[in-house]
Amino acid sequence: MAYSKIEKYDEETTSGLMKDYHHVLSSLGEDPEREGLLKTPERVAKAMQYLTQGYSQDPMAIINSAKFKEEVSEMVIVKDIELYSMCEHHMLPFFGKAHIAYIPNGWITGLSKIARVVDVYSRRLQVQERLTTQILEAIKESLNPIGVAVVIEAKHLCMMMRGVQKQNSVTTTSAFDGEFLKNTTRSEFLKLISHNLD
Repeated sequence: MAYSKIEKYDEETTSGLMKDYHHVLSSLGEDPEREGLLKTPERVAKAMQYLTQGYSQDPMAIINSAKFKEEVSEMVIVKDIELYSMCEHHMLPFFGKAHIAYIPNGWITGLSKIARVVDVYSRRLQVQERLTTQILEAIKESLNPIGVAVVIEAKHLCMMMRGVQKQNSVTTTSAFDGEFLKNTTRSEFLKLISHNLD
């Protein structure tokens, strides 16, 4: 499967979602025909397709589109990758940063491809725990590295806007494989992602 980034909206999907969101507005007691809401169903229909475009993208194809043979075995870290996703339980956003490392085993990939893999899985209805392991598994399957590590720190609007309404809580999830299961390697990675390089 070839990889290409194209922003497009399916007309049938857009039309169906517009009708649904028109009904939602009415059900909430709003007037979908008032000026400020006339185009809201269409905007939301397109926004939801954009926010869930990860379902139609292949993370392995992304990595393989810039996969290079390279005899290096030093840790590669891409940290502070911004991510925006939607909780599958309330369909409210969660957002934060991903920190990813791998130790090559003969193959490397373009650094931007690591960030794109984060986007592919983030642009789906998600839970942070699954998102973390999906990113790890994609890198593991595509590059067969000596080890992979993924840490995600995120704030969840389902906790901040509703429910317990804890605005300062941050959820951290991690997944490690291969060499990163060893304390020394994992500690080096955690130390590196927690410090800024001057």
